[in-house]
Amino acid sequence: MEKSTFIEKMYVEHHSALFDYAQYIKNTNVKKIEIEDDRVVMTSRDRGIRIACDYGDFRIAPVETLNFFDYEKDESSMMENLVLDGDTVFDIGANIGWYSINIAASKRAVKVYCFEPIPKTYKSLLMNIDLNGISNVYPHNFGFSSEAGEFPFYYYKSGSGNASAVNLTNRTDVESVQCKVITIDEFIMTSDAKVDFIKCDVEGAELLVFRGGLETIKRDTPIVFSEILRKWSAKFNYDPNDIFRLFEGMGYQAYTAKNNFLTKFQKMDESTIETNFFFLHAEKHGNEIRRFARVA
Repeated sequence: MEKSTFIEKMYVEHHSALFDYAQYIKNTNVKKIEIEDDRVVMTSRDRGIRIACDYGDFRIAPVETLNFFDYEKDESSMMENLVLDGDTVFDIGANIGWYSINIAASKRAVKVYCFEPIPKTYKSLLMNIDLNGISNVYPHNFGFSSEAGEFPFYYYKSGSGNASAVNLTNRTDVESVQCKVITIDEFIMTSDAKVDFIKCDVEGAELLVFRGGLETIKRDTPIVFSEILRKWSAKFNYDPNDIFRLFEGMGYQAYTAKNNFLTKFQKMDESTIETNFFFLHAEKHGNEIRRFARVA
């Protein structure tokens, strides 16, 4: 191949993609993509959060932002509305740190405890905390459940966010690793923390996490933001409405978020498309409910 042909071929088939992305990202919440030795770092447009992306992971927040222009925008906005500066936040199932770092960067007096049991994902979490120079995030390499112990967790490279204490997908490329879990109540006893807000996304094990933190939830009545999916809860042999009934019994009301408003949610059935829910205590969070809840 002649040198001139090689140069043109490399540009057309490879290098031109750099300029394609420069045009594409203008419509997304990704402001900048940096190519470094052995890694790609994406920076968010709204807050300047830098996240290192693992090769082959299709579902991490920056890549999802490229696909769908933003990442859980309604939920992120509502979380920012509901978390007050000075609050203590628990990010349970922190993954690579998207929620932890965003809330810690937007409200510097917030204290964020984040929990990620998968060792490889935890390393990415630490890297991203360091990338952003965040000092008010406190990472822990264990998870939460209804009882303490060491249990196998299952994950696969192309979807680190789908890591779970059960094999959710039965894919052939799933790996397992032994991970430590404790209960929220046990952690509170040793840390003496008071929690104001809990974000919980643990791929189906949410009910177990809440059962292990009942005393803390009753004592502190935090706002709770949780992912709840029928298909994942089925893997843990419970009805997702068990979670709604659990919180209702403690004086909470469930809501979904859209366009900076909260809408009451009562019961999950086969027609439910929502997967993320906020739980606010009727008495303690009356001001927040009056401010953000839609009037029926």
